[in-house]
Amino acid sequence: MKITDIKTWVVGNPPPMTGGRYFIFVRLTTNSNVSGYGEAYSASFSPHLTARMIEDVASRYLIGNDPHNIETFFRRAYSSGFSQRPDPTMMACVSALEMACWDIIGKEAGKPVHKLLGGRVRGRLRSYTYLYPQSGSVYPDEAEGKDAKNVYNDPEMAAKAALACVKQGFTAIKFDPAGPYTAFDGHQPALADIDLSARMVAAVRDAVGTRADILFGTHGQFTPSGAIRMARAIEPHDPLWFEEPVPPDNPAAMAKVARATSIPVATGERLTSRAEFAQVLTTGAASILQPNLGRCGGILEAKKIAAMAETFHAQIAPHCYCGPIVAAANIQLAATLPNFLILEAIKDWGGFHAKILKRPLRLEDGNTMVPSEPGLGVELDEAVAEAHPYTGMHLHLEMAPDPPRV
Repeated sequence: MKITDIKTWVVGNPPPMTGGRYFIFVRLTTNSNVSGYGEAYSASFSPHLTARMIEDVASRYLIGNDPHNIETFFRRAYSSGFSQRPDPTMMACVSALEMACWDIIGKEAGKPVHKLLGGRVRGRLRSYTYLYPQSGSVYPDEAEGKDAKNVYNDPEMAAKAALACVKQGFTAIKFDPAGPYTAFDGHQPALADIDLSARMVAAVRDAVGTRADILFGTHGQFTPSGAIRMARAIEPHDPLWFEEPVPPDNPAAMAKVARATSIPVATGERLTSRAEFAQVLTTGAASILQPNLGRCGGILEAKKIAAMAETFHAQIAPHCYCGPIVAAANIQLAATLPNFLILEAIKDWGGFHAKILKRPLRLEDGNTMVPSEPGLGVELDEAVAEAHPYTGMHLHLEMAPDPPRV
């Protein structure tokens, strides 16, 4: 079997853009006419440029080769151009292509990918969702407006939204009330941001009681000392995690935070390859790892990351602020992990995440169901992808360009 063809799509995610402004998909096809789908979680460059990069990587290291040779493909791409070190853009390309290979492998074998990774240890995956503003968008400039009340700045609205999620079956919810994140972080949090965060977490805890965990999201905003101040303010309300409290480039700095709080630290959405995750584990920076399978290096690389984490008694919570192909890969992997903690869901997997798949993902009572169909268990609806090209100029996520006002 040989890979003979590649096609990419940059798909615009219609309002409310839940999961991001766009998704980058790829399809690989073999000489036996079997196709597999992948998705890249890449945000540093134009998504159209990323799509061309994916095609370039495929032309160098995959076209004409057997999709089963995952290790060979990974090593050749990882070492491309005498690099041989973690690179988020290359790893996003590799991740998309690698999961497409696994989709092909599973379809050829007539087995879901989890059967080829040691078998599943669970068929239902505990899931959480963000609390989303009423518009559903996390981009205030494109929704309610910067100063509008929403679930990130109004305790009462956050509490009502959290309670609605619990009634839907979720046993964990996440939100990001900690203030601005900018290109100049980490910074010391403003007293007003610490106060608001504490009131927000308290309101949600009062609303849900012990029926749901609270996941406190940040985006690397703070210095270690600033993160410790924030942690102390929210600690009485017992969040399940404090996510990425400092920028991800210095695990030793994050470890200072982890040692200073009883709240478990979670990190990983911006990390690539087992090399970077190994530093998190050996420094004690986090006990919950959040690899995004569209960026970390793909399914097999994430399996290796999870195996390393298991030896440190650390848990895995796959990240998914992106499209449904990454979600499907996350699900296949998570089903096999003894140290799985929780899966990020995009609400109930409805909306555009359902529309762009021929067979949507399923959520039941706050649990994502593990598909039993061959490969990743999902098929991209190419007609829908073609009908929604991304034509904007924004990147998937963007940090504020100026220093925060504190």
